[in-house]
Amino acid sequence: MSVREVERGSRAARGASRLVKSPNSNRSSESRLMVFELSVGGHYPGYIQHLVRYWRERSLIGHLDVVVSPEFLERHSDVVAEAGQDSSIRFVAIAPCESSPLSPRSTGRSRLIRAFQEWKLLRQYATDLKADHCLIPYFDTRQFPLALGATLPCSFSGIYFRPTFHYPTFKNHQASRHDWIQRSREKLLISRVLANPQLQTLFCLDPFMLKHWEQFHSKVQAVYLPDPVQIYDQPLEVTDNLKVSLGIEPHRKVFLLFGALDGRKGIHELLKATALLSPQDCQQLCLLFVGPIDPPEKSQIDGQIEELRRSLPIQIIGSHQFVIDRDIQPYFQLADAVLAPYQRHVGMSAILVRAAAAQKPVLASNYGLMGEITRHHQLGVAVDSTDPASIANGMSFLLQTPLEQVGDRQKMQTFAAQNSAQRFANVIFETIWTGQPQTL
Repeated sequence: MSVREVERGSRAARGASRLVKSPNSNRSSESRLMVFELSVGGHYPGYIQHLVRYWRERSLIGHLDVVVSPEFLERHSDVVAEAGQDSSIRFVAIAPCESSPLSPRSTGRSRLIRAFQEWKLLRQYATDLKADHCLIPYFDTRQFPLALGATLPCSFSGIYFRPTFHYPTFKNHQASRHDWIQRSREKLLISRVLANPQLQTLFCLDPFMLKHWEQFHSKVQAVYLPDPVQIYDQPLEVTDNLKVSLGIEPHRKVFLLFGALDGRKGIHELLKATALLSPQDCQQLCLLFVGPIDPPEKSQIDGQIEELRRSLPIQIIGSHQFVIDRDIQPYFQLADAVLAPYQRHVGMSAILVRAAAAQKPVLASNYGLMGEITRHHQLGVAVDSTDPASIANGMSFLLQTPLEQVGDRQKMQTFAAQNSAQRFANVIFETIWTGQPQTL
């Protein structure tokens, strides 16, 4: 097997003693944990960064091998640099000849093909790197190979992002026939996956799912995993200077939409909703769009924005460059409210955590986990994000109401603290090595 390795630091400290966080730990200096993730976008670079940073800062015992794609090393050199001089951490890129044949994720069929291709590589690298345990960050896409009997040479755990079988228990949940079929299929698939004797733990960002886990009668433990957000200390003038550089007019309330700007995030429904606002509301509104625009949708989005600018007294500002993790939070600090009108989104969003950390109310979808989190923690307003009129009503409410009266600031603070990057990494490492998650 051709392997390209990026190793940090000298081997001089190999014999030095390392800190062990838990007295019950069964780790040894030769224990090897492998993290396998070939995606280069989405949550995963951040997840890997949090894990590597935590391992290095706490001098955890054993070895950490992070298997990624060659593109990851090029696009996320800052994540690779987190290893510092710690010789127990190693980034391993699969060979280009292994990466190039991987099927694209463009269709259901191609995603299924890729799942089996990646599982083959996962088994190969776990064998060659002599892994004692493997963590699969995006477990959902690996379920089909497991359901058909795929194995590894070691035990493994994964992060289960998209459980929906418990959504009917959420307040005001309205299910379609398609939803019923999807839930039935999901329960059948996960039941087969849980029969794999090598599967140790499924981590899940949905805390409401755990009380429904017993229906599967499985020995595999389900553990709540915080959705990690690293908040960096920034001087107040950083936010003030950013607001000036963006050219935000001082009398306007800033409503922030952050992240990839595409149909999945509800940008089309949001723009349609904005067209329904009164001129009086628009006079005090600044829509701030931060993040790359999906190329196939760019012309439509640009056209919608230009029409709004021509017909309404509104300010719309776009900043479409990639924002590194350290520079994200000032955008939330300068906002007055945060928009999250996702379209029937399954799972969690770190946008809710960042808004809570900045003590800013959200206008979020009322569907699924995002709606339940918004209501449970009183983070703001939850609306039917598929209906522009409902979004417009929510926006008007936020424009006409003193925002300090929207949401519960103490619950926001508690929710943000629960979802720190340190808690995320702590839960993963302690659960994998001791069998029980520890709290900070």
